[in-house]
Amino acid sequence: MNTSPLLLVVYFIYGLAFFSMGLVVLMEILRIPPTAAQARLLRPLSIFGFLHSLHEWLEMFLIAFGELPHSVFAAIGWVRVFILAISFIALWVYGFEAFRYANPHSNLLTHFGRLTLPIFALLILVDLIFSFSQEYIDTFQLLNSMTRYLLAVPSAALATIGLRAAAIKAQNDARRPLDVYLNWAAGGFAVYSLTQILVPQMNSVLASVLNADLFVAITGVPIQALRTVIALLITFSIFQAINFLEKERQFQLEQAQQERMKALEQQESMRRELLAHTVRAQEDERAHIARELHDEMAQILTAFSLDLGTLQQTLSKNAKSAPILNRLQDLSRQMSQSMYRLVRSLRPAHLDELGLDAALRYILEHEFKPRGLAASIEIIGTSRRVDPLVETVLFRVAQEALTNVQRHAQATETRVTLLYETNSVQLRVSDNGQGFDLHQRFSDPHGWGLAGMKERAESMEGRLRVESKLGSGTTIEISIPLVSKQEVVEWNPSA
Repeated sequence: MNTSPLLLVVYFIYGLAFFSMGLVVLMEILRIPPTAAQARLLRPLSIFGFLHSLHEWLEMFLIAFGELPHSVFAAIGWVRVFILAISFIALWVYGFEAFRYANPHSNLLTHFGRLTLPIFALLILVDLIFSFSQEYIDTFQLLNSMTRYLLAVPSAALATIGLRAAAIKAQNDARRPLDVYLNWAAGGFAVYSLTQILVPQMNSVLASVLNADLFVAITGVPIQALRTVIALLITFSIFQAINFLEKERQFQLEQAQQERMKALEQQESMRRELLAHTVRAQEDERAHIARELHDEMAQILTAFSLDLGTLQQTLSKNAKSAPILNRLQDLSRQMSQSMYRLVRSLRPAHLDELGLDAALRYILEHEFKPRGLAASIEIIGTSRRVDPLVETVLFRVAQEALTNVQRHAQATETRVTLLYETNSVQLRVSDNGQGFDLHQRFSDPHGWGLAGMKERAESMEGRLRVESKLGSGTTIEISIPLVSKQEVVEWNPSA
């Protein structure tokens, strides 16, 4: 046996190549779901890589320490053959699974393997059994050669057929260069299958003609050197194929995330449109009710008040019904005032006719100051009319914020700021009241006001920011972008 250091290096690289392949395949298995078909297919290939590398390193150990006692040497030899057999059984399982996968993509190589492998196995079995029965070979030679002939050759051939079929499928699916890497791996296993025929020379028909000693005599290098080169090619090809699959998964994941983000954006856009539609519908309904009250009920109350006045003039002031008529006249006047306030609350005419600035000043002066709320307003930037729906949203947010201040804040000072910028308009309502905890969970119906403000802001693709702290007041700020005139939907709430 050649014990040169170069041969030890060959065995070490040989084992390292298949160990690396097993490790790469194992990492791929861990990246995919355990129940996936690909995981079930690759698991025996990983086992083959680890066990076969262990076999080659045991071979290297026996070569390096050939002076071991015969019993120890023989025991390690049997362990080595057992590991070799298990490794090729694992490769046979991988090859069989790959062969099953190859059925939908049968090719000339598939049919050739189906025909030749059973014939080869039958002839080898007859050859080895005859030689053993004639005591031409011993038990160790029989099992070692059977492992090579009946396990290694068919399993590597099956792996070749499966990888070639996978390469054809990858080519049909335009998955380049995956098909190239799979073809390289298939070619490597094909040559590796042929090298397993070259067993150590012994007294059997095939081994006496084709053996490892003949290969050395012809090439000048041991068969293990060729197997090492093939192992490196197989490992490199498998690594490149798995790297391609990982990049493909990452790309598919990014595509799925982009599709999901696109779907979420579409959903968010639909939600904003629905909110905007809801706001329009609410304001239209408010305007409709306000018109009905103004046009119908106001006229009825006016007629009722005029009839009462006529009745008062007809009857004597000393009549017993005079106090009742006076009371009805007062009630009629109160109803008219209440209805007027209700109409203004439903749809303030100042907002439609004079704009947001005037409407805010009006409600501060006529609605909130009479209730005891000390508030001031500041306009920053060039005041101008904007989209009516934007004005309505800002007005309603200001109205709700001021109502909250008046009811809950116990503030002594409230400030309303309206900022006009080139591409947006911003409203800020701040007070020096008692504030509240932003993380507090409100029970219904508390908290609905803030939720309504947020929905109104989002309906205009705006944002609502709330700052508050117990004892430090509250600031509510809404900013709405101003779209171009071509993007503004015509809406006339007073129509």
